[in-house]
Amino acid sequence: MIGIYDSLDWNALVPTSSGSDLGPLKAASPSVTSAAYSVRTSAERLQEIDTSRLLPQVAAPLRQATEELSQATDALDSAADAASIAPSMLGADGPKSYLLVIQNNAEARALGGIPGALAVLTFDHGKLALGAQSSAGDVGVMTPTLPIDPQQQQIYSTRLGKYMQDVNLTPDFPTAAATARLMWERKTGQRVDGVISIDPIVLSYILQATGPVQIKGPQLAAVQGAGLPTELNGSNVVRTLLSDVYGKIHDPKLQDIYFASVAKEIFSVLSSGKAEAKGLLAGITRGTEEGRVLAWASDPATQSVLSKYRLSGSVSGPSVSPAQFGVYFNDGTGAKMDYYVKRTVQLIKDCPADGYGQTRVRITSTNTAPSDAATSLPSYVTGGGAFGVAPGFVQTNIVAYGPAQANVESATVDGQKTPFAPYVHANRPVGVVAQRLAPGESKTVEFTFGKIVQHAEPDLVVTPTVQSIKDVIHMTENAACDQGQ
Repeated sequence: MIGIYDSLDWNALVPTSSGSDLGPLKAASPSVTSAAYSVRTSAERLQEIDTSRLLPQVAAPLRQATEELSQATDALDSAADAASIAPSMLGADGPKSYLLVIQNNAEARALGGIPGALAVLTFDHGKLALGAQSSAGDVGVMTPTLPIDPQQQQIYSTRLGKYMQDVNLTPDFPTAAATARLMWERKTGQRVDGVISIDPIVLSYILQATGPVQIKGPQLAAVQGAGLPTELNGSNVVRTLLSDVYGKIHDPKLQDIYFASVAKEIFSVLSSGKAEAKGLLAGITRGTEEGRVLAWASDPATQSVLSKYRLSGSVSGPSVSPAQFGVYFNDGTGAKMDYYVKRTVQLIKDCPADGYGQTRVRITSTNTAPSDAATSLPSYVTGGGAFGVAPGFVQTNIVAYGPAQANVESATVDGQKTPFAPYVHANRPVGVVAQRLAPGESKTVEFTFGKIVQHAEPDLVVTPTVQSIKDVIHMTENAACDQGQ
């Protein structure tokens, strides 16, 4: 049965202009699932053997076999899940449409950035088509406001259900996606089968696999002469979309035209099947691991499978490790200043107190904007003080989540205790601190979480920003504790 897994053409998951034959993958799903179950059962049986009573010559190979089987189990379980839902999601049983949301990291939201460009992606037997394009602003204001889970509404306000630009103030993607789907349906009358979210950094990964694209078309006549590149590649797309477009085009409507043209050309190349399959899948995988690629399905059975993985962007459920911490950023400037903010996040495991674990979450933020940002940057980038934040300054709501059943006990700014807003979401403690940074200024916020009952190693999830994730998340630090503690 494992041979079936090896023989499948997983490149069929890559869209082409003529579509893909998803039949073999769909037909093999039961066999791959059976293989995964068999290997998992074997691994569990081996793990139950007490190696302390065995000769070293027997125990060592047994431990090695157990470890290898466990690794194979994870891979086969993932393959079985992919084989069970991918064909249907890619239109094997009929066309499936998804609302594509491109998050703009220059204005932070908990899940990445403010929803900017929107489009409808349709898959029909593996063939990808880009349909209606729009922007979050075009969706307008929801009246009446859509209902939102009371816990999240208390933390993130009714804006979650009022503006498409704010559905991702929450770090829970299933909530944000379901809300975005309802907003799209209310605005357009079109019901989609799910929501997919990416950001410009993912677009750079895609362009590394497809090669450069030419930005052209009659729509661009309005922005010609602005000095923006007409060829985008993996190296220049992030800076172009998150910085240059705001410096060279000051009209939001014209910015939307440029964004729409970029999305159209990139997905046109992607749907043509010209992308190098291995590189494309590697880029999408990397984006998923970094929290930049998220997916939600309206079908409960499909969503149940997605919820097992980081791809789901959930703050609770099977994809969340027992000792997970989360640090999320929401812009309070009302502008595009997050392009200039550099951050590091680190967990510090303190000594246990009263038999429970304690962990500090340390977030250091620096505003790298030029000292004359108030005058050298466009008012559209700085916000021009429209929301009470002086031009050049950056205001951010820093949101920290602890593991389930723990407490958020205190917060400090540069070592001094500071007030914070405590909440609970999905049985997880939440602390919120508002921070304002002048150009060149740096501050460190620390949240202390106590009463931690989990004994697993802590895991950390952070809002994906313009920065590389490896530069943001630093290695966990362990405090030196007396053995008696």
